[in-house]
Amino acid sequence: MTKALVLYHSQELGNTAEMARAVAKGLEEGGCTVDLFNTDDGRFDVTKFPQYDCVAFGSPDYYSYIAGGLKMFMDDHYIFDVRKNLKGLRNKPFVLFCSHGGGGKVKEVMPRIFNRIGTLVGEPVGCKGKPDKTVLEKCRALGLQLAKVTSDG
Repeated sequence: MTKALVLYHSQELGNTAEMARAVAKGLEEGGCTVDLFNTDDGRFDVTKFPQYDCVAFGSPDYYSYIAGGLKMFMDDHYIFDVRKNLKGLRNKPFVLFCSHGGGGKVKEVMPRIFNRIGTLVGEPVGCKGKPDKTVLEKCRALGLQLAKVTSDG
């Protein structure tokens, strides 16, 4: 069975968490087992990353950049990829989603930040404020699309 990770940051309002659950729902509908991890709860152990076949990254927009917990993950990913040569860190299909309060520029920088992971699937989904039914459906569809690409690969 395909194993998926939804790695996101959410606090205070919970908008990104709501989007993460919708992405996870799509992944599950596509036949994946899904682990959700909120970097607000702690640091994700990058040595566990190779066990996943695909990943979804979600972040609020903090000054047109990703949340610190996701940046820390990418720093750890770089160290274990380049310096420690941990296998299985690259060549994973991934999707992106974000929430923001008005700027939304993080949606433009996320593909460049996460491109070291593998191949971007679909278009990143962005949301201003609380996600409505339309945004949540886009997130679910994004998860389903990632599941399909991963199982077809």
